[in-house]
Amino acid sequence: MSEASARTSRIEKILREFHEDASFGKAYDLRLLRRLWQFVYPHRRLLYWSLILGVVTVGFGLVRPLLMQWTIDSGVLAKDANVLLVGAASFAGVTLIEQLLTVVRTLATQRLGAVAVSDLRSHVFAFLHRLRLGYFDGQPVGRLVTRVTNDTDALMELASSGVLNIATDLLKLIGIVVLMLTLDWQLSIVAFLAVPPVMILVQVVRRYHREAFREIRAKTSRMNANMNEQVSGMPVVQAFSRQEAAAEDFDKINQAFREANIRSIKYDAMQDAAIDTVTAICVAFILLALGFHPVSFGVLVAFIAYVREFFEPISLLAQRYTILQSSMAGAERIFALLEVKEFDAPETTPAADSPGDTVISLEGVDFSYKPGVPVLHDVSLFARRGEKIALVGPTGSGKTTIASLLLRLYDVQAGVVRVNGRDVKSFSRDELRRHFAAVPQDVFLFPGTVADNIAAGEKPDLERVEEVLLRISALELFKDRPEGLLANVEERGSNFSAGERQLIAFARALYRDAPVLILDEATASIDSDTEAHLQTALNELMKDRTAIIIAHRLSTIQAADRIIVLHKGRVAEQGTHEALLAGQGLYAKLHALHFSRPR
Repeated sequence: MSEASARTSRIEKILREFHEDASFGKAYDLRLLRRLWQFVYPHRRLLYWSLILGVVTVGFGLVRPLLMQWTIDSGVLAKDANVLLVGAASFAGVTLIEQLLTVVRTLATQRLGAVAVSDLRSHVFAFLHRLRLGYFDGQPVGRLVTRVTNDTDALMELASSGVLNIATDLLKLIGIVVLMLTLDWQLSIVAFLAVPPVMILVQVVRRYHREAFREIRAKTSRMNANMNEQVSGMPVVQAFSRQEAAAEDFDKINQAFREANIRSIKYDAMQDAAIDTVTAICVAFILLALGFHPVSFGVLVAFIAYVREFFEPISLLAQRYTILQSSMAGAERIFALLEVKEFDAPETTPAADSPGDTVISLEGVDFSYKPGVPVLHDVSLFARRGEKIALVGPTGSGKTTIASLLLRLYDVQAGVVRVNGRDVKSFSRDELRRHFAAVPQDVFLFPGTVADNIAAGEKPDLERVEEVLLRISALELFKDRPEGLLANVEERGSNFSAGERQLIAFARALYRDAPVLILDEATASIDSDTEAHLQTALNELMKDRTAIIIAHRLSTIQAADRIIVLHKGRVAEQGTHEALLAGQGLYAKLHALHFSRPR
């Protein structure tokens, strides 16, 4: 193998391991079912009704062949019209009642599955919001989407029909065995000789079935991840003419997904065909046995009906097992996710704020996103109440990381981060983040209205929304749009300009009214003219607040009370703009480089 081919294989292996889940070992089905029970239990009345209706339905189904036997032997052979009339009416009535009960039972079981899986899906969705940000750094979005959608859909089949139908199928099988033995035990022995081959077949096929469904789940996850990446990166794909390469990558994933499905379908087809063949052979042997063991015509008809119904639940049990395999593959992945312990700012015992003028501080902080790749080294800094602190430095120096540590999106490996004199680990998540309002460089707008986005998670108070927009001189801008503050925001705010999105972010921070403001490259994605128009909003936003300003444009932070210069994860120097220029250090070099560029 050439070096280029080896390199390509290594890259494909890395991508496959990143996008697909690891294969699970032995599945503890009973353990998974016990965990699913917590979502079924609140709706147990539907479960009980389904079970009761299932037992009654099975009873009516078992009676039908007996009615056929009685009608043939006592009516047809005896030429008794009354018996024929009663038998036919009874058979039709039993069948009608059985079907009506089946409809009611199906509705109950499907509703049970829908509500139970809806609860599970909500639980998984809420669980994802509790995980720390670092967990998502190593997870493809498509994989997590698969957990909440495809995997829970597979479990719906299990909750709505799989387990309950397995129980009724087993009950029906037992009832058929008892009635067959009652009708004629010798013919029953002939019929039961076909059971061992069927059981061996099911045992062999199910082993491959589970692996096929695991493979389908893994390929579904990888396909969703790839689709998410391609749609999100469409501007880059088109700008660099990567359409053919993207299509080739997707074709490989799609082909692997197709092959996994074909394997599953092949096992299903083999299993169904084999069971039908065994059923036919069994009937042939019974007909052959009649030459040595004659029975009445009614008994023969009833017995053959029971033989066909005997193999029907066996076939259905095999199909239920298919559903069970698919559901267990989904359950394995869902509960593997729910076992993740990387929680975002877990609840802790509250502590009182320490009095003092220092609002935030980092003391000897070391941090790295990945082991062995340090980002911050022994960083110490602080900000007093009402102070405007600027963080500057080359890309990768750790500016944004400091903001993430203050919000406790990540935990430090050494040192301590304090807010109002308290270790951030002593805060609950909500309590800590109420101290901060953040304005990021890339403003994310949620689908909804302008007012919804400014309220950001709270029910919008339109008077308060108007007030904050007025304070940043943006009220007329948004009220002049069709529908005003109730104007629809499309996905990612694509129907708003960069400046308008930034104003919404400023209004969002002002609406939050937190004592500490974090401006993370808040004006880096807009041009200088637009930035000048936003300066009024910035000034209003920072009024009477402690502010942490992260900026590449040094012109935006010259008025800061103190500038902290970071270099390679360390505090290189700090002071006012004038003092740092006079010191002829790193800041002075960055300043000279910045203003020497063509404007």
